[in-house]
Amino acid sequence: MAELPTLTSNRQPHLNTRLQGFGTTIFAEMSALAAKTNAINLGQGFPDTDGPAEIIEAAITALRGGQNQYPPGPGTSELRQAIADHQQRFYGMATDPDTVLVTTGATEALTATLIALCETGDEILAFDPTYDSYGAAVAMAGARLRTVTLTPSEEGHFTFDRDRFSASISPKTRAVLLNTPHNPTGKVFTAEELAFIADCCIRHDLILITDEVYEHMVFDGAHHPVATLDGMADRTVTVSSAGKTFSVTGWKIGWAIARPDLLSAIRTAKQFLTFVSGAPFQPAVAAGLALGDDYFEQLTSQLRHKRDLLGGYLERAGFEVYQPQGTYFTMVDIKPVSQSDGIAFCLSLPERAGVVAVPAQVFYKDQSEGASLVRFCFTKRDEVLIEAGERLQATFG
Repeated sequence: MAELPTLTSNRQPHLNTRLQGFGTTIFAEMSALAAKTNAINLGQGFPDTDGPAEIIEAAITALRGGQNQYPPGPGTSELRQAIADHQQRFYGMATDPDTVLVTTGATEALTATLIALCETGDEILAFDPTYDSYGAAVAMAGARLRTVTLTPSEEGHFTFDRDRFSASISPKTRAVLLNTPHNPTGKVFTAEELAFIADCCIRHDLILITDEVYEHMVFDGAHHPVATLDGMADRTVTVSSAGKTFSVTGWKIGWAIARPDLLSAIRTAKQFLTFVSGAPFQPAVAAGLALGDDYFEQLTSQLRHKRDLLGGYLERAGFEVYQPQGTYFTMVDIKPVSQSDGIAFCLSLPERAGVVAVPAQVFYKDQSEGASLVRFCFTKRDEVLIEAGERLQATFG
């Protein structure tokens, strides 16, 4: 792995060799820079408004009602049933609540899965750029991360070389780790691409671990859970969470769905990480998952508007903008307005324009492949996006 999921040197004398190079995350560093310079923070991916009142009130009711001790290890039956109902409602997936494990966010679900299923020396295949926790989770599992790079197409969307993907599968490959919609590129993998990946998993007897936390933030195309494809239900670990969908990123309630023997292994690892997760938030998330279609449709509509609002300013400022198909992030190429060093650009941006962004190269194993790419977060109030956009346009336009 490259040493830069962060900007600073991460050599720590007492840290084991598996985790050398993983220090303070890029998001914490850039948020600290935003606070220090009083800049608008479009770096770290969190909303600046709370989620729906119904789930906030449900959490308050649970707190006052005494749900403050350890919940059941797998999660409350109420929430596991709500997750199963959600899968049936949106994707037609018949899901047994006993195949659902509630976790401390999607990050723990992914980490527990990797720790549980990997032997030392196994390889995990993922797409570069990878979200920063993936490399650390793979390292903690004693495995090795191999990557296939997503590259912009002529249409401005990210794609991958299928021959290279196939060639990257080796006898040591244990699993494929797939994030769709994809952070940081905003790519939504197509049904055809997912069918190809699924076929590779079946032919090589691989587990597929899917990170679907942005499942309700798709603007172009549709979200297709790979577990719904023929032959994939029993070899897929589906991971998602409430944080993004309901704008409660601090609650850290996620889940994993898998066949019983896989889920038993994952639960064994999870119980020694956090044991259980957020008792009063579990009934609140169950209430959120039961909200009407209008909530989920409005969420998508509002974020599409915000994507277009910020994207327009970025284009007028002179950046090459890669229109995201999903998530709440926009990737740009800074070469038209700056040199190609994204880290230097982002470190100087708060002083130059009063805005913070994240250099995408820290998400790449080979940082040269993303050297000129920068990620902006648009899940902010319109007035914040307008102010940030005007600052960028005045600085570079």
